Amino acid sequence: DNLLGISWVDSSWIPILNNGSVLDYFSERSNPFYDRTCNNEVVKMQRMTLDHLNQMVGVEYILLHAQEPILFIIRKQQRQSPTQVIPLADYYIIAGVIYQAPDVGSVINSRVLTAVHGIQSAFEEAMSYCRYHPSKGYWWHFKDQEEREKTKPKAKKKEEPSSIFQRQRVDALLLDLRQKFPPRFVQQKPGEKPIPVDQIKKEPEPAPEAVKPEEKETVKNTQSAGAKGPPEKRMRLQ
Repeated sequence: DNLLGISWVDSSWIPILNNGSVLDYFSERSNPFYDRTCNNEVVKMQRMTLDHLNQMVGVEYILLHAQEPILFIIRKQQRQSPTQVIPLADYYIIAGVIYQAPDVGSVINSRVLTAVHGIQSAFEEAMSYCRYHPSKGYWWHFKDQEEREKTKPKAKKKEEPSSIFQRQRVDALLLDLRQKFPPRFVQQKPGEKPIPVDQIKKEPEPAPEAVKPEEKETVKNTQSAGAKGPPEKRMRLQ
């Protein structure tokens, strides 16, 4: 079973924890990290000292490091001979609470899972802000940006003056619309009621004066004479 996610503590032992009592504290029956089939249990039942562990073969627990009264490290190892052991697991006791130290594989596995979870969460959050439309394509839609735009005071945009090309183009379009759709009502003076165009009296145009044919000929002669210019002067012979 994976014991990396659990811990164990007995508050009655915390005031008396030291180098001599920490192994007895670790060998409590309610401790899930303790193996009752170990050599420490055999030595305890036979009332021998811990020095006899070096002469035995099997699983045993030893005090690896102590920093009274806050930190103790206990190692579980497989003894094959008085000089050869194989470490199996390490346990650390901090303020009376026992934890199992993770191995390198568990640490790497945990770090990789944490990194993958963070990357996956980032991709999911990024995809929630992504939008697509056939006519626009892809774009980002952030909720925080909308709230900021709502809270920000809207600055008045300065209207840029129109160019000559724009004015000429607008005048041409207005003239074209006026010819296609002539006005039906006209307001002659400001404040007056508009009057239909049909009711406006048009002033009679002056009739062309009748011109006599004789006057026409005189006018033509004068025009032709004016076009020819003055006669040339001739030199007199003496």
